[in-house]
Amino acid sequence: MSDPRNGQPAEQTTPAEEPTHVDDVVGRANEGLAEAEAASRDAVTPEEAAEAHHDLSYIEAAGPAPETVREEPAVATAPAGATAADETAVISPSEPVAAPAETVVAPAAVAPAAVAPAAEPAPQPIFVQAPEAPRARGNRGAAGAIGLLAALVFAVLYLAAALGFGAAAGDVTAGNVAQELTAAVTSWWFWVPVVVFFLGFWLLGAIINRGRWGRWVILGLLVGAVSYGGHILGQLFQAPFWTLTASQGADIVEDQLLAPLAIVAFILGREITIWFGAWVAARGARVTELNTEAQREYERTLEAGPQLHRL
Repeated sequence: MSDPRNGQPAEQTTPAEEPTHVDDVVGRANEGLAEAEAASRDAVTPEEAAEAHHDLSYIEAAGPAPETVREEPAVATAPAGATAADETAVISPSEPVAAPAETVVAPAAVAPAAVAPAAEPAPQPIFVQAPEAPRARGNRGAAGAIGLLAALVFAVLYLAAALGFGAAAGDVTAGNVAQELTAAVTSWWFWVPVVVFFLGFWLLGAIINRGRWGRWVILGLLVGAVSYGGHILGQLFQAPFWTLTASQGADIVEDQLLAPLAIVAFILGREITIWFGAWVAARGARVTELNTEAQREYERTLEAGPQLHRL
């Protein structure tokens, strides 16, 4: 083809030789730099030269930069078919070039982690020792102690009765009363009834315990009977029974069944039990009151519940 303006044939360019959009921009940038250098020589003031040097409005007019722009400094490449002078022209890194758009990502607002409130320490259990139920006080020990005094009284009266019956029979006189007294307190017939009476009294006290005096009056007959049997047993020990035959032992028991001293032992055993039993019963009533009061105090403590005492 020929150019109609000058009549010269125009150069044909293939699609491969057409400069790309980027090459066009770079070429224009180079031309602008050359013009800026030429203008700087003829510039009147440095301010104008700087203004002309940095006037890159034509770059902005060329259009937006391509999307695929690398972060490294770009090096201008001459298009295909360009001259050697164009190929050597490159963009200096110090020259202002449209920098690639940088996307600044604002840090996302990080919500503070919800801080769970510190768990309150669980209250420590307080172990309170439960009050123990009061133990009921007994009266058996007191009955035994009072029984010793009762046995002492029984022994004195029983010995006095024995000496009296001996004096009535003429066996005990003023001259031998001391000897008879010494022989009595060292003989079996005297101590066996006393010991049997004490055991009977204490056993009855253990059975009645804190019972009323009426029980001692009624059951005192049993202690009298035990004392009566103790008198007969004392005569057998005095024989002694392990040296006797069966017939001889039976004769001794038959002789002592209605003996005056055996009857005295029965009477003393019953009467002393009644009167000393009244003492045991009085103390038993007092112990019963103490037990009742202790039980009430225990119930009041349970109703009040555990109490925390701070020192």
